[in-house]
Amino acid sequence: MLETRELTIRFGGHVAVDRVSCSFQPGTLTAIVGPNGAGKTTYFNLISGQLKASSGSVHLDGADITRESASARTQRGLGRAFQLTQLFPDLSVLENVRLAVQSRRKEGLDLWSVWSDRHETLARASALVERVQLADRRAVAASNLPHGDQRKLEVAMLMALEPSVFMFDEPTAGMSTADVPVILDLVRALKEDTTKTILLVEHKMDVVRELADRIIVLHNGQLVADGEPEEVIASPIVQQAYLGIAPAEVAA
Repeated sequence: MLETRELTIRFGGHVAVDRVSCSFQPGTLTAIVGPNGAGKTTYFNLISGQLKASSGSVHLDGADITRESASARTQRGLGRAFQLTQLFPDLSVLENVRLAVQSRRKEGLDLWSVWSDRHETLARASALVERVQLADRRAVAASNLPHGDQRKLEVAMLMALEPSVFMFDEPTAGMSTADVPVILDLVRALKEDTTKTILLVEHKMDVVRELADRIIVLHNGQLVADGEPEEVIASPIVQQAYLGIAPAEVAA
């Protein structure tokens, strides 16, 4: 489904991502972990097209998409949720999701389009708003939502695009304890579709252990570990040097 080959980016003399080769298959959730500055978000940005690689390549469904723009990659099926929310702040919750649904259906401002088509778009948007538990705030401007609800809204917009690859960059960051289960339940539901590939950058190891089928570890831009969660987490070098947690915490 998705593959990076020797993917590298340099900022002056600093190599932020260093020859990372990795493939991601449908029906799996891969957690990408590592200390701050390890290159996790930069790697995400290279895959989704926010950054241009210095060398190496990105492939989706066998096609080389390395030179394609972020929007072109989205049209191909790469869906990305950011560490900082990316919303239309002055539009309501429902309007944000409706625009995402329209984008997926490639609906423009066609004055002659049949109303039933627009009705279906609105119905789909409303269903997604309910799914992320924002139905009671559907008319509220995105900028007026608390942070946790903004994260829910971004996930709804990502789901509206119906991507084949879901990319979540710390989806629970800054959320209250009460809001976190909503996001985790949504990710679990997405995992049930074995045609989808899910990538997750996450610092919270309890979230990683619960959701991940596989963990890869980045450190200083390099891929240093790759395997099943228990195997990777049990590695002393990962526990101490890369994840910053003591072995006793893992065993707890």
